[in-house]
Amino acid sequence: MAKIEALNEELQKIANEELGEITQRIPKDLDAFKLWIQHQPHLKVRDDDQFLIQFLRGCKYSLEKAKGKLDLFFSLKGKYPELCNLTNVDEPKFREMNGVGFQLLPKPLNGTGPRIVAVRYNFSTSKYAIDDIFHQSCALHEAMIMNDPYACICGLVYIVDFSQATASHYLQMTPSFCKKLVIFLEKSMPLRIKSVYYIRTATAAQHFFKMLLPFFSEKLRQRIHIMGHDLSDLLQDIPPSYLPQDFGGELPLLDELASSMDDMWDKHKEYFKMNALCGCDESLRPGKPLDIDGLFGVGGSFRQIIVD
Repeated sequence: MAKIEALNEELQKIANEELGEITQRIPKDLDAFKLWIQHQPHLKVRDDDQFLIQFLRGCKYSLEKAKGKLDLFFSLKGKYPELCNLTNVDEPKFREMNGVGFQLLPKPLNGTGPRIVAVRYNFSTSKYAIDDIFHQSCALHEAMIMNDPYACICGLVYIVDFSQATASHYLQMTPSFCKKLVIFLEKSMPLRIKSVYYIRTATAAQHFFKMLLPFFSEKLRQRIHIMGHDLSDLLQDIPPSYLPQDFGGELPLLDELASSMDDMWDKHKEYFKMNALCGCDESLRPGKPLDIDGLFGVGGSFRQIIVD
């Protein structure tokens, strides 16, 4: 019997209808996935059911797509451990970054919909690099895989606030960083991206968008909304009761919500310790080694990525 957390009735209905989940087939699907993993000498992966089920759900139970996502997920851990493979949530620098960069909002959209993620360029560039923010973001997404059924079943909505972004922030958003960000979010993470709102954008932000947007799939580009300081369109799509006061909503300020992050990291402490045993050894990969740097060629294209 599969060791996974039961979904509530509404989420199970969504999983059945949108993801093609058939509850009685889950043990068989997981067994097939684990059998493939056992024959991959280059991969050192987590094989607990709660973790693996999300790769199947995120790929709508296409085993071949789930294999590809899982492989890339752990390949990124092996190639960029400082970004993608947190092992100690008690690192002082990591803990002091609560409320900086990425942050989960407490209520899923409409009560049973996607999890909302707030992103702010509110970090001191003299103290932190954008890679530090990315490091915490990767860990945050892993925590959602294990313990957030709304993110796992209904996906994610990102609200990216550029109101505090400065020239020094933009200078850190190199093409190399943008490529890593998109590879991680779109191609390796088994969480569906439902929409992205870039808000309070200035002229300087447009250069960032021009650099970033070509990397995304056409499907995701259609889900990206770019707006200035007028947030009326955002509030029309997302009711104020699901947004913090920072975005014109009714929830507490993001800085006030940040304290809840410590509890989340404490809860997942043992999970992240196990990451020290995970990764990928390309020298053991059967066949041709995976070329992550050249994954998309010159200019890059994500047209083949399945977003939903």
